[in-house]
Amino acid sequence: MNRKTENRFLQGIGINVLLLGIVSFLTDISSEMIHPLLPMFIVALGGSGLVVGIIGGLGDSITSILTVLSGYLSDRSGERRPFVFSGYGISSIAKLLLAFSTQWWHVLILRPLERAGKGLRTAPRDAIIAESERGVRGRAFGIHRAMDTLGAIMGSIMAFILLWFLGMRFETIFLLAGFIGLLALIPLFYVRERRREPKKLTLKIGLGALPREFRVFLLIATVFALGNFTYMFFILRAQESFPDPRMAIALPVLLYVWFNIVYTIFSIPSGILSDKIGRKNVLIMGYSLFGFTCLGFALSESFHVLIILFGLYGLFFALVDGTQRAFASDLITEDLRGTALGTFHTAIAFATLPASVIAGSLWQYISPEATFFYGSGIAFLSAILLLITDTE
Repeated sequence: MNRKTENRFLQGIGINVLLLGIVSFLTDISSEMIHPLLPMFIVALGGSGLVVGIIGGLGDSITSILTVLSGYLSDRSGERRPFVFSGYGISSIAKLLLAFSTQWWHVLILRPLERAGKGLRTAPRDAIIAESERGVRGRAFGIHRAMDTLGAIMGSIMAFILLWFLGMRFETIFLLAGFIGLLALIPLFYVRERRREPKKLTLKIGLGALPREFRVFLLIATVFALGNFTYMFFILRAQESFPDPRMAIALPVLLYVWFNIVYTIFSIPSGILSDKIGRKNVLIMGYSLFGFTCLGFALSESFHVLIILFGLYGLFFALVDGTQRAFASDLITEDLRGTALGTFHTAIAFATLPASVIAGSLWQYISPEATFFYGSGIAFLSAILLLITDTE
């Protein structure tokens, strides 16, 4: 890309987008150095399947709830940067403290704290990015998302290299990840937001004024969320497949890298596909794919099959993650969109914790296979419910 083309590509986007992209790049390197190791670390500290479910589900729930709340508070206060900075800062400090955990309940405190930082920063950060000129706003979010995703892939690759080639302990990797997270705070000092007056807003989360089609989809999405348990169980299932202790730690991380790559490759094509054939059809495909993926995890422990299954897990995420939010937006008028999306995220958040607690209970008290049979059943039920409804 020559300089003239580059300047045209960046025109109207502004320095904030690039700075926040660098922040997200470094933060995702930091986070993804930890995420594939965390379930194995919890088990190494004496945590059971139920404990893994509680920690994973609680972290995801807090993220979703705080995303709604921080967006509302940043609108009301007229300031976004303090929420962004404190969110990234809290996450980085929590990652550093993870390195000093000696009991599983330490992770029970620190993992939700780290995820709380993500929930606190996400909506205000996206609002700053949205200040780009209207004609290039999509490009601005695309640049940010690309840097975010690149960081995620690099982070999980670094975790594998540090484990397999350098033989680092979990705690040392967590400490390094925490320092990288703190390094990500530096560009934030140069982010400038537009001055806005505080607003008197009411946080409205409810179903009364929302159309029937949206409420039906919300119910189905919540049912699906009850079976969409934390990624940690997929890592632990892969770990069980390798009798050699060294491979049992390193190869699940490599499979997680593969998951991230597939998710990244298919995210944009999945969005384009939903524009062409309809979001409902893509979601039915995605829910069904999760069902088949869970069946595969329940019935097979072969490494070659796991490569396919982690790829399918990444494809499922690409099909469902953005499409659910887009479909929810399609079903609501613009004047109620904020209330509707707030309701949507809150409902999913409250379903996320019991999903992982149920999965953990099945893992601990029945069998790991039961966890994946449960996820499969809920996924197929959700696909059928969506198929027979008249939402479009």
